[in-house]
Amino acid sequence: MIKKTLFFSQAVCLSLKNKQLVVYNKETQQETTRPIEDIGFVVIESNLISISIPLINALADNNSAVIFCNEKHLPYSMNLPLDCNIIQNQVFAAQINSSLPIKKRCWKEIIERKIINQAKVLEKYRKDSKLLSCYAENVKSGDTTNREAAAAKVYWDFLISPKWTRDRFGDYPNNFLNYGYAILRAATARALVGSGLLPTLGIHHCNKYNAYCLADDIMEPYRPYIDDEVISFMEKNPDEKELTIEFKRQICEVLTRDVSIGSVTRPLMIALSITSSSLVKVFNKEELHLQLPFFV
Repeated sequence: MIKKTLFFSQAVCLSLKNKQLVVYNKETQQETTRPIEDIGFVVIESNLISISIPLINALADNNSAVIFCNEKHLPYSMNLPLDCNIIQNQVFAAQINSSLPIKKRCWKEIIERKIINQAKVLEKYRKDSKLLSCYAENVKSGDTTNREAAAAKVYWDFLISPKWTRDRFGDYPNNFLNYGYAILRAATARALVGSGLLPTLGIHHCNKYNAYCLADDIMEPYRPYIDDEVISFMEKNPDEKELTIEFKRQICEVLTRDVSIGSVTRPLMIALSITSSSLVKVFNKEELHLQLPFFV
């Protein structure tokens, strides 16, 4: 079942009653409910929103990610369960003890697929993708020659402009991309936790100040789906430079977008779970390769 994403930007009270999320609107004094089991993500944007501890715990029991935004209305932190997999200790051990060759092979596969998907995005917008296809064919174990960075330079030059730089604090449309990647990161962390993995222990990212290194690893081949959504929004709304409710709604809908993974097509949030589960099997030496998405 596809889980729903709930986005709250107005002054409401969120609480729990009879296994239902209760939304009480302070202005209209109206009350609505949503079944907890139907919810995958809750995005809380306003500081005027109140949420009860029983509701937070009930959402955690359902492996539902609660994303809190900061004063700039950007995703800033999230709440995830610490115990939602029956063999979590076994999975933790396999993850911690995974060998360097396994990690390097996984990173090679991740970067190959990321670049391939970036090339597909360029093709969709009638841009030259030949160089990216060449880069994808030459990714080495652990991406020691940093084909990821070389591909990124070409990708953004063609997709947006050679004068534009992808930077977290850079000019528009960096703000759009930042928001989309934050939502994707939360969805990836949720999938990893659901598979019993520690999102902190990465296979490539290893910044000691980063609590979601593994999420940053696994989300890489999924980033082009966010890029595509951002470019699509920009083409339809050329004069809109700020984050709007319409844009945020469109980005959240990416989580239910169809993704080709293996021999099946699944919503993106389900595809993330497939990738996370395949990583567990790789760590346990049950499989050699990750299941990663193909952009179509």
